[in-house]
Amino acid sequence: MLNRDLVKVVIFDTFGTVVDWRSSVATEGKSAAHSIGLTEFDGDAFADAWRAGYHPKMKEVRDGKRPWTTNDVLHRERLEEIIPDFGLDKLENPAREDLNRAWHRLNPWPDSVAGISRLKNRFVVSTFSNGSLGLLVNMSKNAGLPWDAILCSDVFRAFKPAAECYLGAIDLLGGEPQSIMLCAAHNYDLSRGRKFGMQTAYVNRPTEYGPDQTTDLKADQDWEIVATSIEEVADRMDC
Repeated sequence: MLNRDLVKVVIFDTFGTVVDWRSSVATEGKSAAHSIGLTEFDGDAFADAWRAGYHPKMKEVRDGKRPWTTNDVLHRERLEEIIPDFGLDKLENPAREDLNRAWHRLNPWPDSVAGISRLKNRFVVSTFSNGSLGLLVNMSKNAGLPWDAILCSDVFRAFKPAAECYLGAIDLLGGEPQSIMLCAAHNYDLSRGRKFGMQTAYVNRPTEYGPDQTTDLKADQDWEIVATSIEEVADRMDC
């Protein structure tokens, strides 16, 4: 049951919950393709293929198969893997590096800035993301996201859903789990937050992975808040 009087901080999953990574990366991919003369380019397929390598590479780090590595490096590794598949071999290294920074320039969902700004009037608002510190700072500037703090994988030197991330956030934010509300579009993330005592807010993003999305189409538990937008979360939190 929601106890808004205890909440002091609202932390947000970022990729997919706050920003629309798929359409943003698809647009940047098309731009890069056009710069080398490719007139036909499937930006959506490119974004999907790039994202498909994200979780497996993070898992290698979580499983101890490789040392701590930021997701900027992981993104670049995956980009190099898929470049031949999409005819982008002619991209010079500076262009590839700029394309890799597309993840620093992701656009927010239409409700994100307004909803987070409303919550910020009453609560501390922070990222809670597997993104790198630099990536999230740049994304915030680009998207106009009004964070009070940046909690991220670089801070914890771990990737969600590792326990270190959730316990680390609780420790840094005062040690009282019920004072923290985790807002996310991903049921697994909320489940982990709840396990460690956080309050939870589910925001439905049924097109995060495009029209054929098969996961996170609805809340799969009785989260304290179930909403269709961050503005609706702000409504429920009386902001």
